[in-house]
Amino acid sequence: MPDLRPMELGEILDGALTIYRRHFGLFVRLGVAALFVPVLLTVYVQFSGGPQEHYVLWFLTTVIQYFATLLLTAGAIRVISDSYMGREPQLSEALSLGFAKMGPLFVVGLSKGLIIVLIGGGAGLVIALLVSLQAGVFSGLIIFAVLIAAIWFVFWVACGYAVTTQVVVLEAIPGTFEAFGRSWSLTSGFRGKIFSIAFVAGLIVYVPTAAVAGVGAAMAMESPITQQVFQVFAAVLPMVLTPILSCVFTLMYYDLRVRREGFDLQLLGQQLGPA
Repeated sequence: MPDLRPMELGEILDGALTIYRRHFGLFVRLGVAALFVPVLLTVYVQFSGGPQEHYVLWFLTTVIQYFATLLLTAGAIRVISDSYMGREPQLSEALSLGFAKMGPLFVVGLSKGLIIVLIGGGAGLVIALLVSLQAGVFSGLIIFAVLIAAIWFVFWVACGYAVTTQVVVLEAIPGTFEAFGRSWSLTSGFRGKIFSIAFVAGLIVYVPTAAVAGVGAAMAMESPITQQVFQVFAAVLPMVLTPILSCVFTLMYYDLRVRREGFDLQLLGQQLGPA
Protein backbone atom coordinates (compact mmCIF):
# COMPACT_ATOMS: atom_id res chain seq x y z
CA MET A 1 0.00 0.00 0.00
CA PRO A 2 1.28 3.52 -0.70
CA ASP A 3 2.44 6.07 1.84
CA LEU A 4 -0.54 8.43 2.08
CA ARG A 5 1.32 11.48 3.34
CA PRO A 6 1.34 14.68 1.21
CA MET A 7 4.18 14.80 -1.31
CA GLU A 8 6.40 17.69 -2.30
CA LEU A 9 7.16 18.62 -5.92
CA GLY A 10 10.37 16.59 -6.10
CA GLU A 11 8.69 13.56 -4.53
CA ILE A 12 5.87 13.62 -7.07
CA LEU A 13 8.31 13.80 -9.98
CA ASP A 14 10.54 11.10 -8.49
CA GLY A 15 7.57 8.85 -7.75
CA ALA A 16 6.17 9.34 -11.25
CA LEU A 17 9.49 8.45 -12.89
CA THR A 18 9.85 5.45 -10.58
CA ILE A 19 6.46 4.08 -11.65
CA TYR A 20 7.33 4.83 -15.27
CA ARG A 21 10.60 2.88 -15.05
CA ARG A 22 8.99 0.02 -13.14
CA HIS A 23 6.32 -0.51 -15.79
CA PHE A 24 8.25 0.77 -18.81
CA GLY A 25 7.61 -2.37 -20.85
CA LEU A 26 3.88 -2.22 -20.17
CA PHE A 27 3.74 1.48 -21.05
CA VAL A 28 5.54 0.80 -24.33
CA ARG A 29 3.11 -2.00 -25.21
CA LEU A 30 0.21 0.27 -24.32
CA GLY A 31 1.70 3.05 -26.45
CA VAL A 32 2.16 0.74 -29.41
CA ALA A 33 -1.38 -0.64 -29.07
CA ALA A 34 -2.86 2.87 -28.91
CA LEU A 35 -0.68 4.78 -31.39
CA PHE A 36 0.48 2.17 -33.89
CA VAL A 37 -2.13 3.05 -36.54
CA PRO A 38 -1.69 6.87 -36.48
CA VAL A 39 2.11 6.52 -36.38
CA LEU A 40 2.00 4.15 -39.35
CA LEU A 41 -0.19 6.62 -41.25
CA THR A 42 2.20 9.44 -40.32
CA VAL A 43 5.13 7.47 -41.71
CA TYR A 44 3.22 6.85 -44.94
CA VAL A 45 2.32 10.52 -45.33
CA GLN A 46 5.89 11.68 -44.63
CA PHE A 47 7.45 9.29 -47.14
CA SER A 48 4.90 9.77 -49.92
CA GLY A 49 4.91 13.50 -50.53
CA GLY A 50 4.07 15.00 -47.14
CA PRO A 51 0.84 16.58 -45.82
CA GLN A 52 0.58 18.90 -48.83
CA GLU A 53 0.14 15.85 -51.10
CA HIS A 54 -2.21 13.93 -48.80
CA TYR A 55 -4.00 16.65 -46.84
CA VAL A 56 -7.21 14.60 -46.38
CA LEU A 57 -5.28 11.58 -45.08
CA TRP A 58 -3.14 13.90 -42.95
CA PHE A 59 -6.28 15.41 -41.39
CA LEU A 60 -7.75 11.95 -40.71
CA THR A 61 -4.43 10.86 -39.22
CA THR A 62 -4.46 13.86 -36.90
CA VAL A 63 -7.98 13.02 -35.71
CA ILE A 64 -7.11 9.35 -35.20
CA GLN A 65 -3.97 10.29 -33.29
CA TYR A 66 -5.93 12.59 -30.99
CA PHE A 67 -8.36 9.83 -30.00
CA ALA A 68 -5.52 7.31 -29.78
CA THR A 69 -3.76 9.66 -27.36
CA LEU A 70 -6.92 9.76 -25.23
CA LEU A 71 -6.87 5.96 -25.19
CA LEU A 72 -3.20 5.93 -24.21
CA THR A 73 -3.73 8.53 -21.50
CA ALA A 74 -6.68 6.75 -19.87
CA GLY A 75 -4.93 3.39 -20.10
CA ALA A 76 -1.76 4.80 -18.57
CA ILE A 77 -3.76 6.27 -15.70
CA ARG A 78 -5.18 2.81 -15.03
CA VAL A 79 -1.68 1.31 -14.98
CA ILE A 80 -0.45 4.02 -12.60
CA SER A 81 -3.48 3.64 -10.33
CA ASP A 82 -3.08 -0.12 -10.07
CA SER A 83 0.62 0.28 -9.34
CA TYR A 84 -0.05 2.97 -6.73
CA MET A 85 -2.54 0.72 -4.94
CA GLY A 86 -0.20 -2.27 -4.98
CA ARG A 87 -2.03 -4.18 -7.71
CA GLU A 88 -0.42 -5.74 -10.75
CA PRO A 89 -1.36 -3.65 -13.83
CA GLN A 90 -2.71 -5.51 -16.85
CA LEU A 91 -2.64 -4.33 -20.47
CA SER A 92 -6.13 -5.68 -21.18
CA GLU A 93 -7.65 -3.78 -18.25
CA ALA A 94 -5.83 -0.60 -19.22
CA LEU A 95 -7.10 -0.79 -22.80
CA SER A 96 -10.62 -1.68 -21.68
CA LEU A 97 -10.84 1.35 -19.40
CA GLY A 98 -9.21 3.52 -22.06
CA PHE A 99 -11.84 2.64 -24.67
CA ALA A 100 -14.62 3.21 -22.13
CA LYS A 101 -13.35 6.69 -21.22
CA MET A 102 -12.50 8.03 -24.71
CA GLY A 103 -15.90 9.70 -25.18
CA PRO A 104 -16.00 11.56 -21.84
CA LEU A 105 -12.33 12.55 -22.21
CA PHE A 106 -13.05 13.98 -25.67
CA VAL A 107 -15.92 16.08 -24.28
CA VAL A 108 -13.81 17.35 -21.37
CA GLY A 109 -10.80 18.09 -23.60
CA LEU A 110 -12.92 19.95 -26.15
CA SER A 111 -14.59 21.95 -23.39
CA LYS A 112 -11.27 22.92 -21.82
CA GLY A 113 -10.00 24.01 -25.22
CA LEU A 114 -13.08 26.17 -25.78
CA ILE A 115 -12.68 27.79 -22.37
CA ILE A 116 -9.07 28.70 -23.11
CA VAL A 117 -10.01 30.02 -26.56
CA LEU A 118 -12.78 32.18 -25.08
CA ILE A 119 -10.42 33.63 -22.47
CA GLY A 120 -7.79 34.35 -25.12
CA GLY A 121 -10.38 35.78 -27.49
CA GLY A 122 -11.76 38.07 -24.80
CA ALA A 123 -8.27 39.32 -23.96
CA GLY A 124 -7.57 39.84 -27.67
CA LEU A 125 -10.71 41.96 -28.07
CA VAL A 126 -9.74 44.14 -25.10
CA ILE A 127 -6.22 44.61 -26.47
CA ALA A 128 -7.57 45.41 -29.95
CA LEU A 129 -9.90 48.00 -28.45
CA LEU A 130 -7.04 49.61 -26.54
CA VAL A 131 -4.88 49.69 -29.67
CA SER A 132 -7.68 51.37 -31.61
CA LEU A 133 -7.86 54.14 -29.00
CA GLN A 134 -4.22 55.07 -29.68
CA ALA A 135 -3.69 56.64 -26.28
CA GLY A 136 0.09 56.77 -26.47
CA VAL A 137 2.52 55.47 -23.87
CA PHE A 138 -0.13 54.84 -21.22
CA SER A 139 -2.11 52.76 -23.69
CA GLY A 140 1.00 50.68 -24.36
CA LEU A 141 1.47 50.08 -20.64
CA ILE A 142 -2.16 49.13 -20.22
CA ILE A 143 -1.99 46.75 -23.20
CA PHE A 144 1.11 45.12 -21.71
CA ALA A 145 -0.64 44.79 -18.32
CA VAL A 146 -3.74 43.27 -19.94
CA LEU A 147 -1.57 40.82 -21.88
CA ILE A 148 0.27 39.70 -18.73
CA ALA A 149 -3.03 39.42 -16.83
CA ALA A 150 -4.56 37.35 -19.64
CA ILE A 151 -1.60 34.96 -19.73
CA TRP A 152 -1.72 34.60 -15.95
CA PHE A 153 -5.47 33.96 -16.02
CA VAL A 154 -5.14 31.31 -18.75
CA PHE A 155 -2.53 29.43 -16.71
CA TRP A 156 -4.57 29.85 -13.53
CA VAL A 157 -7.66 28.36 -15.16
CA ALA A 158 -5.62 25.60 -16.82
CA CYS A 159 -4.13 24.66 -13.45
CA GLY A 160 -7.60 24.69 -11.92
CA TYR A 161 -8.71 22.10 -14.47
CA ALA A 162 -5.41 20.18 -14.38
CA VAL A 163 -6.85 16.91 -13.04
CA THR A 164 -10.13 16.74 -14.96
CA THR A 165 -8.72 13.78 -16.91
CA GLN A 166 -7.90 11.87 -13.73
CA VAL A 167 -11.35 12.66 -12.31
CA VAL A 168 -13.07 11.33 -15.44
CA VAL A 169 -11.00 8.15 -15.50
CA LEU A 170 -10.85 7.33 -11.80
CA GLU A 171 -14.04 8.66 -10.20
CA ALA A 172 -17.68 7.67 -10.54
CA ILE A 173 -18.97 11.17 -11.24
CA PRO A 174 -22.66 11.64 -12.17
CA GLY A 175 -21.88 13.57 -15.36
CA THR A 176 -18.88 14.36 -17.53
CA PHE A 177 -18.99 18.09 -16.81
CA GLU A 178 -18.86 17.39 -13.07
CA ALA A 179 -15.14 16.81 -13.64
CA PHE A 180 -14.60 20.58 -13.96
CA GLY A 181 -16.05 21.44 -10.56
CA ARG A 182 -14.34 18.47 -8.97
CA SER A 183 -10.92 19.42 -10.39
CA TRP A 184 -11.44 23.08 -9.45
CA SER A 185 -12.16 22.08 -5.87
CA LEU A 186 -9.19 19.71 -5.59
CA THR A 187 -6.70 22.20 -7.02
CA SER A 188 -7.85 25.20 -4.98
CA GLY A 189 -4.88 26.63 -3.10
CA PHE A 190 -2.32 24.48 -4.90
CA ARG A 191 -2.21 25.98 -8.40
CA GLY A 192 1.28 27.40 -8.04
CA LYS A 193 2.58 23.93 -7.18
CA ILE A 194 0.58 22.43 -10.05
CA PHE A 195 2.07 24.91 -12.51
CA SER A 196 5.60 24.08 -11.34
CA ILE A 197 5.04 20.33 -11.66
CA ALA A 198 3.35 20.67 -15.05
CA PHE A 199 6.16 22.91 -16.33
CA VAL A 200 8.90 20.43 -15.38
CA ALA A 201 6.93 17.46 -16.71
CA GLY A 202 6.30 19.32 -19.96
CA LEU A 203 10.03 19.91 -20.37
CA ILE A 204 10.74 16.21 -19.85
CA VAL A 205 8.14 15.10 -22.40
CA TYR A 206 8.03 17.79 -25.08
CA VAL A 207 11.61 19.06 -25.32
CA PRO A 208 13.02 15.77 -26.73
CA THR A 209 10.25 15.56 -29.34
CA ALA A 210 10.67 19.22 -30.30
CA ALA A 211 14.44 18.79 -30.49
CA VAL A 212 14.16 15.79 -32.81
CA ALA A 213 11.63 17.58 -35.03
CA GLY A 214 13.82 20.71 -35.02
CA VAL A 215 16.91 18.79 -36.11
CA GLY A 216 14.89 17.22 -38.89
CA ALA A 217 13.64 20.60 -40.08
CA ALA A 218 17.18 22.03 -39.98
CA MET A 219 18.41 19.23 -42.23
CA ALA A 220 15.60 19.64 -44.77
CA MET A 221 17.77 21.39 -47.36
CA GLU A 222 20.77 19.09 -46.99
CA SER A 223 18.99 15.74 -46.86
CA PRO A 224 15.21 15.42 -47.30
CA ILE A 225 15.38 11.71 -46.48
CA THR A 226 17.12 12.44 -43.19
CA GLN A 227 14.47 15.05 -42.41
CA GLN A 228 11.74 12.48 -42.98
CA VAL A 229 13.50 9.97 -40.73
CA PHE A 230 13.69 12.54 -37.93
CA GLN A 231 10.02 13.44 -38.43
CA VAL A 232 9.05 9.78 -38.14
CA PHE A 233 11.19 9.47 -35.01
CA ALA A 234 9.40 12.52 -33.58
CA ALA A 235 6.07 10.83 -34.35
CA VAL A 236 7.16 7.64 -32.58
CA LEU A 237 8.49 9.33 -29.42
CA PRO A 238 4.99 10.02 -27.96
CA MET A 239 4.48 6.25 -27.70
CA VAL A 240 7.24 6.22 -25.12
CA LEU A 241 7.05 9.66 -23.50
CA THR A 242 3.30 10.42 -23.19
CA PRO A 243 2.80 8.08 -20.18
CA ILE A 244 5.25 10.23 -18.19
CA LEU A 245 2.68 13.05 -18.15
CA SER A 246 0.01 10.63 -16.99
CA CYS A 247 2.32 9.41 -14.21
CA VAL A 248 3.03 12.94 -13.00
CA PHE A 249 -0.55 14.24 -13.14
CA THR A 250 -2.02 11.08 -11.61
CA LEU A 251 0.34 11.19 -8.63
CA MET A 252 -0.45 14.90 -8.33
CA TYR A 253 -4.16 14.00 -8.30
CA TYR A 254 -3.57 11.51 -5.49
CA ASP A 255 -1.53 14.07 -3.58
CA LEU A 256 -4.40 16.57 -3.82
CA ARG A 257 -6.85 13.99 -2.54
CA VAL A 258 -4.55 13.13 0.36
CA ARG A 259 -4.24 16.80 1.28
CA ARG A 260 -7.92 17.68 0.96
CA GLU A 261 -9.78 14.44 1.74
CA GLY A 262 -7.48 11.89 3.34
CA PHE A 263 -7.98 9.77 0.19
CA ASP A 264 -9.85 6.49 0.55
CA LEU A 265 -7.90 3.78 -1.30
CA GLN A 266 -10.60 1.18 -0.79
CA LEU A 267 -13.23 3.44 -2.37
CA LEU A 268 -11.01 4.04 -5.40
CA GLY A 269 -10.37 0.31 -5.72
CA GLN A 270 -14.13 -0.32 -5.77
CA GLN A 271 -14.60 2.32 -8.49
CA LEU A 272 -11.92 0.75 -10.68
CA GLY A 273 -13.24 -2.75 -10.22
CA PRO A 274 -11.51 -6.00 -9.36
CA ALA A 275 -8.05 -6.81 -10.64
